Amino acid sequence: MKTYSVTPNVDASAWFVKLEDVAPEEVYDTKSEAIEAAEQLAQENTPSIVEIQDEYHNVLEEKKY
Repeated sequence: MKTYSVTPNVDASAWFVKLEDVAPEEVYDTKSEAIEAAEQLAQENTPSIVEIQDEYHNVLEEKKY
């Protein structure tokens, strides 16, 4: 199962979508854009999980596909 994480950069001016918590796949201007992209990737690669994280990498929300 693949895990896609949505995390902010240091000052939350951009949002990263990462696969398996490695180097960022993509960078987005808003949290909602990043979540939408991560959900799309997860749906295309089921079974997958999308983890939405805060700036401290705590998981705020988890969605399974």
